[in-house]
Amino acid sequence: MEEQITYINVRSLLSFCCVLEDFHDPALNINSYFEKPNGHPESLCWSAVWTARADMAAVAKAMSKFRLAVVQLHVTSVKADNLSRARGLVKEAAGRGSQLVLLPECFNSPYGTGFFSQYAERIPGESTQLLSETAKENQVYLVGGSIPEEDGGKLYNSCTVFGPDGELILKHRKIRFQESETLTPGDRLSTFQTPFCKVGVGICYDMRFAELAQLYSRSGCQLLVYPGAFNMTTGPAHWELLQRARALDNQLYVATASPARDEASSYVAWGHSSVVNPWGEVISKAGPEEAVIYADVDLQYLADIRQQIPVTAQRRDDLYAVTSLPGAAS
Repeated sequence: MEEQITYINVRSLLSFCCVLEDFHDPALNINSYFEKPNGHPESLCWSAVWTARADMAAVAKAMSKFRLAVVQLHVTSVKADNLSRARGLVKEAAGRGSQLVLLPECFNSPYGTGFFSQYAERIPGESTQLLSETAKENQVYLVGGSIPEEDGGKLYNSCTVFGPDGELILKHRKIRFQESETLTPGDRLSTFQTPFCKVGVGICYDMRFAELAQLYSRSGCQLLVYPGAFNMTTGPAHWELLQRARALDNQLYVATASPARDEASSYVAWGHSSVVNPWGEVISKAGPEEAVIYADVDLQYLADIRQQIPVTAQRRDDLYAVTSLPGAAS
């Protein structure tokens, strides 16, 4: 009896590997695995399946860890200087292997209600154009901290995120704040997808609300980023505590980016930008001065933590639940 060779259609099996295109590696061309035996153009023999599996495992391992950089920028009253320095520090971060870079809240202008209208821009505008160019030049995901945005006669505190191609991925408007006499609140949650993991975005005061982080976690986020500018009272009391709480509660990574401290400024930021891991440990932390800090986000470690303490699997949705808001952006 003639030996039968089994073929299977694996287009769907390998569909997730479309993210490999982001690595621009011709050696990882999925189409090279596909053979055309006996007129079956979409078939793959089992020997090739094992080859594909081995390669996919190697790729998955490589993708389970990526480098994050947080820029703690010294912000002045001169917008052009702020933009130029931000561009240079993002380049520095990319040169050290960073694949995702986070800028601070109000990175292009001084922080304060008296400055928002003076420095406000429409989006797209001068600052977002620079962010787009910088992301593309350095082939990084760039979380552009936040800028004062003017839209329809209203002012917002808005974070824009750009991909390595320079395209705008999302715009998040600060949901909650104490500057309500000046700013208009955002009305949606914001996440974006990278080849590494899904990321949730909040701005400063948003970090105080545990429900927001829970919603992001339940939507599949493994990293939360919060550009923020806590002051010299709330900073030492709550800044690190809130980051560790959000990371520990949801078993994910949390990164925060503050402006550098300027004692001569009308608003003195606490600084101390940080990255916290899913165990609640601070794994990278700046002082008060301008700096770039780095952390390796290890998604296998995250998975191990969730397996060791399976709080997600043991949730009692029959007794309590956090439900998503309509209009989430991604």
